[in-house]
Parts: sequence; structure tokens; C-alpha cells
Amino acid sequence: MTERIGCIGGGQMGEALIKGIIQSGLYQSSNITIAEPDEGRRGYLEKTYAIKTVESSTELWQECAIIILAVTPQIMGALLRESRQHIQAHHLLITIAAGLPLSFYSECTGSETCRIIRVMPNTPALVLQGASAICGNRNVSKSDLEKTVVIFNAVGKTVVVDETYLDAVTGLSGSGPAYVFTFVEALIDAGIKCGLPRTVAESLTIQTILGSIKLLQEDGGHPAALRSKVTSPGGTTIAGLHVLEKAGFSGIIMDAVEAATDRSRILGKI
Repeated sequence: MTERIGCIGGGQMGEALIKGIIQSGLYQSSNITIAEPDEGRRGYLEKTYAIKTVESSTELWQECAIIILAVTPQIMGALLRESRQHIQAHHLLITIAAGLPLSFYSECTGSETCRIIRVMPNTPALVLQGASAICGNRNVSKSDLEKTVVIFNAVGKTVVVDETYLDAVTGLSGSGPAYVFTFVEALIDAGIKCGLPRTVAESLTIQTILGSIKLLQEDGGHPAALRSKVTSPGGTTIAGLHVLEKAGFSGIIMDAVEAATDRSRILGKI
């Protein structure tokens, strides 16, 4: 793509998106500008990705047609109200803030015609393996949605959903990497507890997770079917699964996703 793209916010997710976009070849570094108030962070982004950075977002509105809003929900309202005079009809706003409904952006911009797309990505976008779900307001065209899908496909896999599903997406895939990392850490610690050296426990755990996901992807079957292939009658695996079932493992995961989903809904009302 040859048009300029801007990103307001150079934090973890902003960097993840820019890194993926550049590595995928979708945009050249020369066509990207990030607005970031922290001088040290600007210097890091310029040096690492050879992109243009600015302290204020005013310049982005003047030179970029696509603006990614990569700031926290808590400061999004103030940012949009301050930017009202700069937002024009040709701007496509793409927000990655959790919880905030599309109606929030129309209210804060004071515009009923603003084109806004809401996205819930996750941090594996840093390694081009992100999972994103998107939805747009009534002013967004099919072309706008397709363009956004292309952008976020550059950092992983993207699905288009109705906005009513975005809170659940936030609880599942948005927060999901943290659940996975916690599980990985627990497996490593378990290996150490059972006598394995840390380096061995880490190597085996990470490869086990990678291999299991790859098998699930290529097999295409239900996870339960693959689990049954590992679970021999009276064997070691069923003994371990019995402990997980007694502890309510599946219910705990469901509760965690539900809690994150509920928090997303609360953020949208603040």
C-alpha cells in the first residue's frame, strides 16, 4: 500500500502492529508515522524501524488517511475530543482499545459520519501470529473493512464479527496469551518440581506446546479426539487428567475468560 498510515501510541501493541506491517512488506517504513509523547520511546522506534515519529498527533491527521488509535481506553476520550477539529471525511479510524463501543467514538468525535473500525488484536502480533477480530460502524464501506483485514492479516489472522461479540473476543483471544503464558510457566515449574533441570523443562514445555498446536492445526479434528489418542487406559496421562478434572481445570479457564469479558463490558461503560 502506498498511502500513509499513522499510529497514535507507540506502546506494546502499537509497536507490534508496525513491526508486523513492515516485516510483511505491506507498508514501507517511509509511509508510516507514529505519534508518541515519550521522547525515549520515539527514539527507540525511529532507530528500530526507521519510521517517522512525532510528539503530537496533529501532524498525523494532516498527512495520514488511515489512523490507528493505539492508546488505552482510559485516555481515548480525551484524545478524540482534542482531535475533533482535525478529523476529516477521508480519515479511516482504526481503534484497538478494549471495551469501548463504536458509539463511544462517534460521541467523542462529535461526528455521525466518521468512519470507525474497532479491532481486538493480541500481542502475538509481535511475531506475526496475532489473532484479531474487527467490526465497523455504519459509515464503514466494504472496501474499508477489506483494507483493515489486509492490515491485520499482516500480523496474524483476522475475522470480521458483529460488535456484540467483541467483549467475548477480548476475554478469549485478547487476554488469551496471558493465560497461555501462565500455563506454560506452570508446566515448566512442574517439570522442575519433578526433578528436571530448568533448561530441560523449558525446552520440553515450549516444544510440547508448539507441537501440540501444530498437530491440532494440521489434523483438523476436535481437541478431545487428539487428547484421547494420548490417553491410554490406566496410563500416566489419564492419571494427570484426573487431577485436572478434580481441580475443575476447564471451569477455571471458562471463568477466567468470562471475567475478562465482563471487565471489557465494564470498560465500555466507564
